[in-house]
This record gives sequence, C-alpha cells and structure tokens, in this order.
Amino acid sequence: MKIYNHPSLSRGVLALAGLVFCSLNAGAQGWPEFRGPGGSGQVEPGARLPLQWNETSHVKWKTAIPQVGWSTPVAMEGRIWLSSATEEGRDFFAFCVDAATGEILFEKKLFHCDEPEPLGNSVNCYAAPSAALEPGRVYMHFGSYGTACLDTASAKVLWKRDDLPCRHYRGPGSSAILYKDLLILTFDGVDRQYVTALEKHTGKTVWRTDRTTKWNDLDENGQPKREGDFRKSFTTPIVVNADGRELLVSPASSVVYAYDPSTGKEIWKVAHEGHTAQVSPIFADGMVLAATGARTSEILGIRPTGDVAWRFGGKDVPTTPSPIAAEGLLYMVSNRGTMTCLETGTGETVWRERAGGNYIASPILCGDRIYFFGNTGKTTVIRTGRTFELLAENELDAGFMASPAVLGNSLILRTKTHLYCIEGP
Repeated sequence: MKIYNHPSLSRGVLALAGLVFCSLNAGAQGWPEFRGPGGSGQVEPGARLPLQWNETSHVKWKTAIPQVGWSTPVAMEGRIWLSSATEEGRDFFAFCVDAATGEILFEKKLFHCDEPEPLGNSVNCYAAPSAALEPGRVYMHFGSYGTACLDTASAKVLWKRDDLPCRHYRGPGSSAILYKDLLILTFDGVDRQYVTALEKHTGKTVWRTDRTTKWNDLDENGQPKREGDFRKSFTTPIVVNADGRELLVSPASSVVYAYDPSTGKEIWKVAHEGHTAQVSPIFADGMVLAATGARTSEILGIRPTGDVAWRFGGKDVPTTPSPIAAEGLLYMVSNRGTMTCLETGTGETVWRERAGGNYIASPILCGDRIYFFGNTGKTTVIRTGRTFELLAENELDAGFMASPAVLGNSLILRTKTHLYCIEGP
C-alpha cells in the first residue's frame, strides 16, 4: 500500500501525468458526478468491488487531502477530482489525484472570500458540493462562493463565475450536474431560491428559474418568523426520462419541483410539510422517489405526472443519505442508522433493521450488494432482496461525510482526512 501524506508537486510528476493515464479497468462513464452516472448511485454492470477491507488490507493507496471537504470524488480517464476549502471558508481549492498511484497531480486555488458566512454547525463544510466531470473538462462548484471550469489535462481555468448570489446560511451543499451543453446549478438559500443553467463551454447563463414556493412561515409584516432553516435546501437534482419526456427533478424546502431541463420551465410541483431538504431523488420503476427533509420527514412516490402515489413517513426516513432502488425495492438508511426496505410501487415496508451508527454519505449499489458508509468509518454491506442479509462490515480510521465513487473495480473512498483506493476480492 502506498501512503501519501500531503504530497508536494513537481514538474516531473505533472509532465508524466500529462502523458500517461491508467484506466483501472474503468468503464467509459467513470464516476462523473455526485452518485455516479445519472445520479442513481448504481455502479456500471460487471464491476467487481471488494467486499472486505481495513487499514491494512486491500488498500492500494491512501492519500491525505489538505483542508476540509465533504464533496464526492469524481473520476474518469485515470484521474480523480475533488474539492476542498480552508476550515473557515476563505480559500477554495481543486485537487486532482492520479487514480493509479494516489499522487496529487494538481492543487489549484480557485476562489477566495474575505468574509464567509459562519456555518453554525459541525455537519457541513465549505466544500460539500461535488464537481461534474466529462472528458476534457471538470466543473468545480462551491455554491455562491464560485463555480469554475478547468481543463482536465492541465488544470487551466477556462472560465469562472462568482456572481451567482445565495445566502446558504449553513454552507453550500447542492452539487453540479451536466445535461447536454448545460451545467445545472441549484441555489436554495434563506434569501432566495432558484435553479440556473450555464452554457458549459463559456459559463454564460442560459436560463434561471426562481422557485414558486408559497411560504407559510411569515409574520404579519411579511417577514420570516424564524430566520434560516425553513427555506434553505441542499439537494442535487436529477434528469429523468419519463414516458419520452425529460424532467429535471429538483426537491426543495416545502416543495418537490419538476422542470424542463432545456428551458427551466416549471412542469409540476408537489407541496409537502418538510424543510431543509438534503436527500437527492432517484427514479425507479416509473416513479420519482423523493424525501421531504426535516420536521415532517417522508419519502414520496411521485408519478411522472406529478401525482403522489404513496407516502412513507416517520423517524426511519433519511434526511441526508439518498436511497437506492433495485428490482422493485427501495433501500435507505436513516441518519441514525436504521435500514429500511420498501416496495417502490406501493411504499409498503418489506423489512427494517437497526444497523447502528450515524450516516451522512449516500450508499451505492453494485450487482446484488449495497454499500452503506457511516460517520465513524464503518461500511456495512448487505445483499439486495426481500430479506435482510448482512454480508460484511469494514472499518477505516476516519469517518465518511463524502459519498463514495467507483472507478472500474476500485472503490474510491473519501474520509474526513484521506482519499483511499480500495481493491480486492
């Protein structure tokens, strides 16, 4: 195992990196965004991920990542990209890591903020949004603190935007996604809430759509009764093809929205009683599956027309980890460690199991295995099916706040301190 602790860069390393890419048996798609291809959390068919590991077993390399970041690594063409920021939120960085060796190829400061808004909690950080990646370009995103497009061969900045306002209140969280020639960004703050699409080659705004939420937290003067928590949101949208029509599904506080991804036109919305939405939606078996957030926590089964088919509520509904669907079943883990399996078509409970621990990161599905990543560094692996079956429990030294990535047969795991490449049976 190779261990890199805050490695320094050299012209020789950069030159070599520019000439040689290691594929790690990766598929063509790699892991281009938060939750992978399509934002579903599903690994490409045929991948053989390891079942068991620890700090001394099946770790191909381990690299310390400076500063603080909860963003999911994105990976393609033998390179891994991830973001980081100083703890107080004044400086924002992009990192590029060689997927074969774990060496840091590029460390690039992208933005600076003299007076970042305090986070007010220990759950989030200033580099939580994940990047979006395609051949030749990576799109680093830090919410209202800035968005930049970099050339993946040289890390040269091709364009920047730092004029998209939003008061995140507790730090940014929504990740960037790509759709055709658009980079779609979400800004749900306490002062304003909107979704916008930038032309990915130039960074110019193509469309911007304000949320049409009817807020019920105003006093007689039209001001929020309680500042902050009821209006902000941290979700990452997905684009789904439902009955031949593409929808940008974008949950927010109090409402789940669907837009035309090409124009930003609102198609439908579903109101609910939750707030501070963080769970990203998925689309399975012809159903949009979305979580409402805090206070009134529910999973909604929404038809592509915007009609709610079923609701599942209660303390077992996650408010941060996103769910996984496979063969008519929905799998989820609550923030406090309860795993639940539902039928996607009806919302009926199939099984419920207490796994223990706390969870922020979202799970992934590989074949008939689901991997859940806990805050303390434990990964629980179960088998899909109508009966709970535990396959393995694995431990690393530091906990997971970032969701995982997959490159070929390798697990790319980001803990609070390090980036790991895990391989093996």
